[in-house]
Amino acid sequence: MSDRELSTRDLAETTDAADEPITRERPEGEAEATAPAEPTAPEHEPLLSDDQTEGFTKRWREIQVGFVDEPRDSVARADTLVADLMQHLAASFSDERERLERQWDGGDEVSTEDLRVALTRYRSFFDRLLSA
Repeated sequence: MSDRELSTRDLAETTDAADEPITRERPEGEAEATAPAEPTAPEHEPLLSDDQTEGFTKRWREIQVGFVDEPRDSVARADTLVADLMQHLAASFSDERERLERQWDGGDEVSTEDLRVALTRYRSFFDRLLSA
């Protein structure tokens, strides 16, 4: 068998007609490599409470259901919903900043841990916005 025939056959064994990889059996005793589970980092905590998330999600579903009968109204309602969500998130961050500023203005020492948590939350939100 020539080198060209071998490489063509090897290529055919690695993919099928839909370019999906073909699963090969692992030699006996060889363990499957798995990535360790990542712990939930504070920066990946939800930005909203479960109740708030449920409320916004419910409103979104209602908008989607209404699209068939009233597409124009659904788009207007979607705009309002997104604006409400953005205002809610902005208020949440503003409240946190005001809490920290009250501590500073009152002469209280703000712990480095409180500042780290606040900055981590900002970074997480920033990263989520940019990755969307």
